[in-house]
Parts: sequence; C-alpha cells; structure tokens
Amino acid sequence: MAGRKPRASPYAALASPSLRHRFHAVGINNRTPGVFTSRRQHGPMRAGSTTMTGMMRAMPWWLAGVMLAANASAAAGEVDARQIAQQGNGRGAVACRACHGGDGAGAAGAGYPRLAGLDPDYLAKQLADFAGGTRENPVMMPIARALSPAEQRAVAVYYAAMPAHVPAAAAKAADEGAGAELATRGRWSQQVPACEQCHGPGGVGVGAHFPALAGQPAAYLQAQLQAWKAGTRRNDPLELMQHLTAALSDADIAAVSRWFAAQPVGIKEQAP
Repeated sequence: MAGRKPRASPYAALASPSLRHRFHAVGINNRTPGVFTSRRQHGPMRAGSTTMTGMMRAMPWWLAGVMLAANASAAAGEVDARQIAQQGNGRGAVACRACHGGDGAGAAGAGYPRLAGLDPDYLAKQLADFAGGTRENPVMMPIARALSPAEQRAVAVYYAAMPAHVPAAAAKAADEGAGAELATRGRWSQQVPACEQCHGPGGVGVGAHFPALAGQPAAYLQAQLQAWKAGTRRNDPLELMQHLTAALSDADIAAVSRWFAAQPVGIKEQAP
C-alpha cells in the first residue's frame, strides 16, 4: 500500500570481486531460501468524510488503497497517478493501461509484464533506469523520460497497491526439467544458484532488487534474460544477472521462463 514502509533488501551488502564471493556475500547457497508468508495485514482505512468512509468500506481493500493513494496525492497538490495510468500525463507519457491493462495485469500475448502488486521501489527504479538509459526499451524509454521523478514514484506506488491476479489457466509446472531445476535448485557446477534464492519461493519476489517472476509472461521473462545475456540490460545489483545468464543456453532461458510463467501469482511478503 502507499503508506507501507518499504522493505529493506536483504542483499544490501553485496560487495565481493569474484562471482562466488558475490553469491556468498548475499547469502546465496543451495540451502533453504527465506521464509515467506501469504497473508497481508491491513489497518483500518480512514477518510475525511462519512461518505468517503462508506465508499471505502464497500470497496475491495486493494481498490480502496489505490483510491486513498491517489486522493492523498491530489489533496496535497501532487501527482495524480491514476490519471497518468489511465490517460497519460499530456506531456508525452501515454496511458500505462494501453500496454499493462487497467488492472495492471499486463498482456501475456504481447509480452507486456504485470505491474500490479510489484514492489514500489522496484517499479520506481525501473522507470528511473529507463529514463536514464541503464535499462533499454524503445517503448518505455521515451515514456519514462516524459515523467518527472515525482510522477515515476507516484505511478509505482499506484500499481504496487493493486492486487496480483492469478492467471486463469495457471497450472503448477512439472517438478522435473531444466526450468524447474534452475528455478528451485540451480546449477552449482556453473556457479548458478537457484532463482528462488533471490526471488523467493515460487518467484514471489523479494524487495526492490529481486522482483516477482511468478505469473509474468514467458515472452517477457525470456526477453529480459536474453537482454542481460547480450548486455543490453545492466541495471541489476553488481551485475549478478549478467554473470548468471552468461552460463545459460537459449534452451535454459526458455525453460526457466516457462516455469515461472506457470507459477500461481500470490500476494506474499517476506516475514519480519
């Protein structure tokens, strides 16, 4: 939600010259990953008027949260994130919903990623990186550059407050195969840890640097892994993803992308 204190990344202490030391520096090994909980706690929502309070009570918690975030910004004379998401900002940034959908669920067929429910600091960083050129995409770069830093942050908070939807046809991927092996166990003979060691069980995501992978379009995940491998995406902590993808074949990348795309989407947070 907009008022939630951002979670600190458990990998803030990354600092070693060799790849193996980098893994040890962030606590990545072939043991059990972090513990997560699937329940989100919510406090009472308050608004300034009886009418608004009644409206909030009648709404789903996530929609009320989105509206509270947007109304708080508008009341303070700040950015209207909902307007940007639905209509654009009138200065070159088109409506986010045009590609990512009104509910932020993305578009699997076109390879547009889900934004709903992702960490707000992660989303804000990606927009800043698109604007700065450390992450390249011919569609997103001009849009991000047309947003002010305040608008980037507001849009990130807006989408983070939305629920992550479970894909209608999402079925648990088989536990065998290269995709499941890389995702859950890694390939330590090539210094490749399990994806879950950073991105959490089932790819639910951990903080600002390790986003949720579960339920993201396979085409999107595959494109990002190929971009890291080619060096056209380079905005990850200590270039870990560039090193990891260099050890993966195209078949590996396709397999692990399909595996995560098939995982059910859930709103889970790291246990305190």
